[in-house]
Amino acid sequence: MKKYIKVSSFIVLLCLIATSCSKDYLNQVPNDRLTLEETFSNKATAERFLANVYANIPDEFGQRNPGGNRNAGLWTGGSDEAEYVWSFVQSNSTNIGNYDSNSGFVGDYWRNYYRGIRSASFFIANVDKVTNDLTPQLAVQYKAEARALRAMFYYYLMRLYGPVILLGEEVKAPDAPASEVQLPRSSFDECVSYVASELQTAAADLPATVSNDDNLGRITKGIAMAFRAQAYLLAASPLYNGNADLAVLRNKDGKQLVSQTYDANKWKVAADAYREFINQFVPGTYNLFRKNGADGNFDPYLSCRDLFLTDWNSEVILARPGASLSSRQYEMTPYHNTYPREFKGSGGLGATQNMVDAFFMENGRSINDPQSNYVSSGFSADATKYTKAGIYNQWVHREPRFYVNITYHGSTWLNTNGGTVITTELNANGNSGKATGGNDYSPTGYIVRKAMGLGNWDVNNRSCILLRLANIFLDYAEALNEAEPGSADVLKYVNLIRERAGIPQYGSGSLPIPAGKEAMREAIRKERRVELAFENVRYFDVRRWKIAEQTDNGPTYGLNINANLPDFLKVVSFETRVFSKRHYLFPIPQNDVNVDNLLVQNPGW
Repeated sequence: MKKYIKVSSFIVLLCLIATSCSKDYLNQVPNDRLTLEETFSNKATAERFLANVYANIPDEFGQRNPGGNRNAGLWTGGSDEAEYVWSFVQSNSTNIGNYDSNSGFVGDYWRNYYRGIRSASFFIANVDKVTNDLTPQLAVQYKAEARALRAMFYYYLMRLYGPVILLGEEVKAPDAPASEVQLPRSSFDECVSYVASELQTAAADLPATVSNDDNLGRITKGIAMAFRAQAYLLAASPLYNGNADLAVLRNKDGKQLVSQTYDANKWKVAADAYREFINQFVPGTYNLFRKNGADGNFDPYLSCRDLFLTDWNSEVILARPGASLSSRQYEMTPYHNTYPREFKGSGGLGATQNMVDAFFMENGRSINDPQSNYVSSGFSADATKYTKAGIYNQWVHREPRFYVNITYHGSTWLNTNGGTVITTELNANGNSGKATGGNDYSPTGYIVRKAMGLGNWDVNNRSCILLRLANIFLDYAEALNEAEPGSADVLKYVNLIRERAGIPQYGSGSLPIPAGKEAMREAIRKERRVELAFENVRYFDVRRWKIAEQTDNGPTYGLNINANLPDFLKVVSFETRVFSKRHYLFPIPQNDVNVDNLLVQNPGW
């Protein structure tokens, strides 16, 4: 497996010392200065320290155990895209509003990212002490990497908690008086300005590409500039751009933390940042992944599928090596009773009917469009390009991304090693149904398939893609549509995504261009939902758009997993989810609010 740095058990211990085991996120420096003097005495140990700063980049394949020391999310099962079957998975608790400021994962993200921020600052302050085998040029690059990582960790905090505390450059002594470590939150606009500025500064000293395969995963200029644009997009979005619901979020001195005045120019700032990224890096450094089929012609299904199976392809902007791939693939591999272990998983990550219905038909139209040709009942008499005869009509003639993303009843399993061809059965007594799998079955009657490999699920030889070019294109289209409605680039970048997906482009003979800003906004949101499904984007999109009270509140649907055919195909509510205004932001861990007299809690908590 390709890794950017090998991390020894020694250095894990060293960095635990360096960042302190205390829950107080304001602890700045180690207790043992001699240990750190030794750390920055040579290149190897300094690099290992930096590797442990990198370790705070989230491992989003490990979402059964969110938070922890790998910052795994709960964003897939915690959105309207999916549901985990196991009750211990924390996204199941968040879906019904069963968490608070004392919940473990709430504190994990807060403490871990601040720990990474402190460690990055300490690295920046000390790496120049390494003089014997670290060139000045490499020291500059390493400091830029740490600076970018620090800004990225602030961005990750801001997505969850809103306005946060900016610790600044100073590394305080462990015996500093309490008055020096009592810090208030900065305003959201101040946080965005700081993050964007730091990423711009870091980018100037970062390479456009890594020097060799051994450095895959290191921070590059493109990563820094992409996160800069994303910070501006967050600031322009309805959650933070004149949101009256956050008017009560003030520091104890009365300072307003979220601006109450809508500023349309924030969309322009975001659009300009994305345009700058695209002009600098596309094409060349980054390109949409495309793959031809056996006939030598472009194949949209293979392009959308193998994008996630082809490590470090040119669409990838940020990926995490050493991700929990086998865990994720176990969740996506159906139970497949009686088959050998390599074909037999849990299927415990179920896609919701809400998400299944979001995918377009092969003609590029939504299923509720009268011209979509969607058939809501019965079974197909004939085979199609992607389906066998006898498949439920609702799943026939869908767009290629549907078949990349969803395992449905009657579909053929991906792993055909040794000539084994398995038809996945998700009804109650099927080979992967509730009555068959014990604790391992889909809670929705569908299983998430995206990024599933073609062989044994129990492997760990791929990275986890965290940001890719399609995300940037759709971000740019969204920001530009708000800033300059009607701009040709809005349609261009949405259509680039649809063309790669193998469906008609807007403005083609069969599909008109969405008319006006609002219609285009809706089209962009639909495209994001489909193209970026199960990539930890939807959870944050519906929050920054301020629509989660509609999307994540109330009944959530799947198939009737307690029944066999035909009743299995009935759409039923498997859960009533709870989302209120306070859930737009995570609570700050209560222990830290208690310790810092200037730190105010988020509204409703």
